[in-house]
Amino acid sequence: MDRHRRWFVVVAAVLFVGTVEALSDTIFDAFLPFPFHTLLVLAVVSAVVGSGAWFAFRRIDRLTLDLRERNAALESRNAVLRAVYDVSLAVSGQADPDQTIASIVDHARSLLRVDAALLAMDGPAGELRLRATSALPGVLVGDQPAGVGLIGQGEDDLDCYLQPGYQIRISAPVGHGEKRVGMLGLATAATAGRRFEVSEVETLSALATQVGLALEAARLQGELQVVAIQGERERIAREMHDGLAQVLAYVNTKSQAVEELLAADRVAEARQQLVELATAARSVYVDVREAILSLSTPVPPDRGVVAALEEYAALYAESSKLAVRFRASPDAANAPLSAAAQAEVFSIAREALTNVRKHARAHRVRLDVSLEGRAFVLRIEDDGVGFDAELLAVGPERWPHFGLAGMRERAESVGGSVIWRSQAGHGTQIELQVPVRVPVWNSSADIASSDGTARPGEQHQAVRSSAASVSEAN
Repeated sequence: MDRHRRWFVVVAAVLFVGTVEALSDTIFDAFLPFPFHTLLVLAVVSAVVGSGAWFAFRRIDRLTLDLRERNAALESRNAVLRAVYDVSLAVSGQADPDQTIASIVDHARSLLRVDAALLAMDGPAGELRLRATSALPGVLVGDQPAGVGLIGQGEDDLDCYLQPGYQIRISAPVGHGEKRVGMLGLATAATAGRRFEVSEVETLSALATQVGLALEAARLQGELQVVAIQGERERIAREMHDGLAQVLAYVNTKSQAVEELLAADRVAEARQQLVELATAARSVYVDVREAILSLSTPVPPDRGVVAALEEYAALYAESSKLAVRFRASPDAANAPLSAAAQAEVFSIAREALTNVRKHARAHRVRLDVSLEGRAFVLRIEDDGVGFDAELLAVGPERWPHFGLAGMRERAESVGGSVIWRSQAGHGTQIELQVPVRVPVWNSSADIASSDGTARPGEQHQAVRSSAASVSEAN
């Protein structure tokens, strides 16, 4: 009813009651003495008010029912969106592909309120293989586990896994792009007469898409692991060729020279060759130790890159017999670097320190770690012989044995940059900058609550800011 008609009804009711009241005071007095004319007016007013109240309450009930239905639809839609969001997070994390897929199938059954959900994947010969199920007790044949048996080509063939009285009512294809790789089906009782709405079909399609994404993410993760393993093997092969193999060849040459000198009774010269041979052996020993350290996890997840660098600096000082000084600001220790960025920072630092030991002929090395603006900064400086840094303008590839090109590529892979500063006879400084993900609060400020005591999470920061971490070994 539009607005004008509603007011017309109200005015008509008021006029009707007023008319009856006017007649009761004039014409009805001759026929209806007191109190009968008053009772007549009350009856008319009650009838009008009752009719209006019945109409209004009916209208309110209809609106209330409509609001409840819409609210239920919104809650159902929100539940679907939350489930799809949770599934998307699980797919992006991809901790366990099988667990993620099983969770998607469980969501399909609970969200769409069916008795069973079955996921079947296309086999090599075009057949369907059961991958995951979620069902109420007594729905599947013998509670058939996923991953066994072969079934046919169509969605109706999924019924062979259901008890009599249940059947697949709706299904959605699972695919990678345009290629179908499986099917997600929902089953209900044959006598239920369940009809699926358009929104429910869209929900099932979205969940089937998530299954495809989970499978694709698992495949890409597997390929990435293979590439990472292959890359690590190539790196180890290069290091063995450039370091261990060459030194062993040098040792072999020296040992032959010692043998010939001893045969010629040239003992002094043979002793000198043995000294050089011992030096080469110590170099090989250091190289092997560094290779063993590089094969372990460089940055433990519970410690961070700063702690890993400090520990490595101490081990490096012990093995290289150099004086190493390490400093790190509290802000740098709490910098929000990704796992990939931390691994690359550690690898670049390790490569730079290896160059110092092999080529710089230095006595002291200093490592400074700080947070400058939104950049994590690592500076490594030595007092060695240095080199002509101006030649870097033509590219670090001129010194492949220094690994400068690899260091630059590692830094750029995480959005960072690396700069070399050197001058012949005046040492070398390497500055690495890697952007952090978010601005970091400066923990060096004094922190106190209104009562003068440090708050729990902030007290830890304040304690860490009291002094920089310093380690030195000779």
